[in-house]
Amino acid sequence: MAITTFSVTFAFMKRAKKIANTSSKIFLSLLLGGTILYWMYRDFDFSQIKEVLLHGMNWSWMLLSFPFGILAQMIRGWRWRQALDPVGEHSRKSVAVNAVFLSYAASLVVPRIGEFTRCAVMKRYDDVSFTKALGTVVTERVIDSLLVMIITGLTLIFQIRIFDIFFARTGTRLDTFFTQFSLTGWIVTVVCGIAVIGLVWYLARRLSVHGKIKDMLHDMFLGVSSLRQVNNAPLYVFWTLAIWACYFLHYYLTFFCFDATSGLGVDCAIVTFIVGSIAVIVPTPNGAGPWHFAVKTMLMLYGVGSTDALYFVLIVHSVQTLLVVLLGIWAWAALSFTAKKKQKELGRNMLTDR
Repeated sequence: MAITTFSVTFAFMKRAKKIANTSSKIFLSLLLGGTILYWMYRDFDFSQIKEVLLHGMNWSWMLLSFPFGILAQMIRGWRWRQALDPVGEHSRKSVAVNAVFLSYAASLVVPRIGEFTRCAVMKRYDDVSFTKALGTVVTERVIDSLLVMIITGLTLIFQIRIFDIFFARTGTRLDTFFTQFSLTGWIVTVVCGIAVIGLVWYLARRLSVHGKIKDMLHDMFLGVSSLRQVNNAPLYVFWTLAIWACYFLHYYLTFFCFDATSGLGVDCAIVTFIVGSIAVIVPTPNGAGPWHFAVKTMLMLYGVGSTDALYFVLIVHSVQTLLVVLLGIWAWAALSFTAKKKQKELGRNMLTDR
C-alpha cells in the first residue's frame, strides 16, 4: 500500500513538474514578445488601425498572398514524406500535410513545440516511428538553415550598406564585434566549445549502453541520414527551394497592400524577409515582437515612415498569424475524421500505387 501511494505521489509530482516547465516556457515567451511589442507600440494610435484596415490598404494583394503561405506548408509535408521513405516509414499525403499545419499552430502556443507535434501526429495516425520522424525533421531544419544562411550571405554582399546602417542604429557593428574578444577570451571560448562537444560525446556513449535509449538514438540517426538515400534527390531540392520561394511571395505580395511599401523593390523585400526570418529564431509566438522590431527597422532604412512601418508589421503579422491558426483548426478537424493506419497496410498501399 505504501509503495503504491509513493508511486502515485511520484507520478503526480513528475506530471506537475512537467506542467510547471511548460507553463513557464509559455509565460516567458509571452512576456518577452509582449514586452517588445509594448515598447514598440507604447505611443501608437490604435484608433487609426480600423481606418487603415477598411480604407487604407488593398486587400486583394493580401488575399493573393494566402495561397503561397498555404502552399509552403503543404510542400513541407510532401518533402517530409519523401524523407521518410528511405527509413522504411510511410505516410499519407493528407496526414503529412495536416501534421505540418497543426505543428505551426501549436508553436503559437508553445514555441518550438511544433516539431514534436507533427511527429506525434504521424505516429498516431500512420504509425510512423516518432524518433525516425524527428530525425528527418532535424535534417530538414539543417537544410533550411543552410539555405537561409546562403541567402543571407548573398544579401549581405549586395545590400551591405543597408545592413551597416541597421547594425549602427541597433548598437551592433560586425567590424567591432569580434575585436572585443581578448586573447584570453578567445582561448576560453575555444576551450568551452571543445568541452561542450566532449561532454555531448561522452553522454552519448554512456547513454547508448541502455537498450531503449540506444534504439532511440539509432532511429534518430537513421532519420538524419535519410537524406543520403532519398529517392529523386532533384525533387527534394526543388521542394526545398519551392518552400522558401512560397514563403517569400507570401510576404512580398503584402508590400502592394500599402501605399508606403508598394513602391519598394524586390531588394528591400529580400532584405526585410531575411531579417524577419532570423528574428523569429527568438522563442516568441510566431516571432511576435522580434519580427516586428527587425522588419520595422529595416523598412525605415528604406525610407518608410515610422508610423507606416508600424502599420505594416502589425497588420501583416496579425493576418498571417490568423492564417496559421485557421490552417491549424482545419488540420485538427480533418484529422478527427481520419482513420488510423498501420505501417504494413500503408506499405502495401504504396506498392500498389506504384
